[in-house]
Amino acid sequence: MSASPPRSPARPAPPQRRPQPTRQTPRPPVRPARPRRPRWAMRAVTTLSVVVLASAGIGHSVMAGLDADIARVDPFKDMKNRPAAGHGMNVLLVGTDGRDKITERERRKYRLGGAPCHCTDTIMIVHISADRERATVVSLPRDSYAEIPARVDETTHRTYPAHPIKLNAAYAEGGPQLTVRTVEDMTHLKIDHYLEVDFITFMRTVDVLGGVQVCTALPLKDSYTGLNLSPGTHTLGGGQALQYVRARHIDAASDLGRMKRQQRFLAALIERATSSGVLLNPIRFRDVTRAVLGSVRADTGFGTDELLDLGRAMRNFSPSSSEFTTVPIGQLAYPVKGIGSTLKWDRAGSDRLFRSLRDDQPLAPAPAPAPAASPKPQGPPPATVEVAPATIRVQVENGTATAGVARRMDAALAATGFATNHRPVTAAHRDLKRTVVSFDPRWDRSARSLAAALPGSELRAVPGLGPVLRVTVGADFKGAVRKVRVDEPAPQGAAAVIRGDEKVC
Repeated sequence: MSASPPRSPARPAPPQRRPQPTRQTPRPPVRPARPRRPRWAMRAVTTLSVVVLASAGIGHSVMAGLDADIARVDPFKDMKNRPAAGHGMNVLLVGTDGRDKITERERRKYRLGGAPCHCTDTIMIVHISADRERATVVSLPRDSYAEIPARVDETTHRTYPAHPIKLNAAYAEGGPQLTVRTVEDMTHLKIDHYLEVDFITFMRTVDVLGGVQVCTALPLKDSYTGLNLSPGTHTLGGGQALQYVRARHIDAASDLGRMKRQQRFLAALIERATSSGVLLNPIRFRDVTRAVLGSVRADTGFGTDELLDLGRAMRNFSPSSSEFTTVPIGQLAYPVKGIGSTLKWDRAGSDRLFRSLRDDQPLAPAPAPAPAASPKPQGPPPATVEVAPATIRVQVENGTATAGVARRMDAALAATGFATNHRPVTAAHRDLKRTVVSFDPRWDRSARSLAAALPGSELRAVPGLGPVLRVTVGADFKGAVRKVRVDEPAPQGAAAVIRGDEKVC
């Protein structure tokens, strides 16, 4: 660059004006062009109800103003004999009930009736790697068998002995501090920060991002929360998203199935936050951070400097940089006198999992590099189902006026692995527009697995139908069915891990 900038091209002379006698108006000098500043970015990570928010390159004064909105707690007060610090950063992320803050209209619409439980609805450990390029989210089932350490109540000075409890009840008994102590005792991980969000935080965050897209290969219907999603892709607003992450009566998997959906939703939320230009707009950035930080509680050490440092380091964070898992379960329905049915962790498997976090090691192997000339994808990826297709018996009927449709459906289902009887028949009515899967309610899991192979089909319960499912082909059948694969549980003692970019239907 030259020492002095070139003069601007000559312009037409402006109309003559009478000069002001009191002062001269010198011509402003032409300033050299400023170098472009590096683009700032913000990366967000949340749970079922939960968010880890960071920003990079945002002015300290802006963040300081937002920091003032965060309610503070001291979950580490007077804690002794804590685990040794590992590498990276561990955030205990808890989602509390908080339904007492929801409006009456929202309570009715999203079925949030009843009294708040003042307990943790969701518990996750978010591990941020030391190089700030990877996040690992570990779900801790709220019904986990836990042993509360002996303690002295700060208010009454009463001594409480150690005793068994469900993990989510630690919050009701002793608040954030007892929750942190219990989690550290169970995991032998040192918790560096504590972040608490409620229903309001979750709903606002989803809404301010413009909704989050989820997909499902199976219909999801839960009468308790009001969730009702057909197979396919849906963009959920804050209220619907809350129904999605709270639903636990969809199938026999109950709370474990709910945690899987929470993890997939969190992966979708990360993708939305990192791929959208919303967070690159200072005004929208302010709206997002206010929505999230305005109704959370955090430890006193989680403030402006930590947010800025974390954000600057995570510029290149993406869905593939995140991984999700649930602590390995050794025994389901573990009975405890006076408490009821709990989930008992697999001790050896959970020790391996938390040792990996202490050592700052990824849980999932790095994805293999893509080949130089990748073949074109052959249709959508296989749908994940609960029941192996080879165990599902199927009778196919032709519900259209087109000859041979049932035979083609039978052959396509058989090629996908379903146990068709190879004897298609003609239905009583032949004007069906949409394919119907009829099933006995006792075989509902098999029916959902079959419907996953037939996107857009209608599930119809027929009590007394028996173990053979009936597919009545409609005019919507185009000659092919979707491939499916069984959602195999992880071997006992092992943690099933998914990356953020693997959240396929």
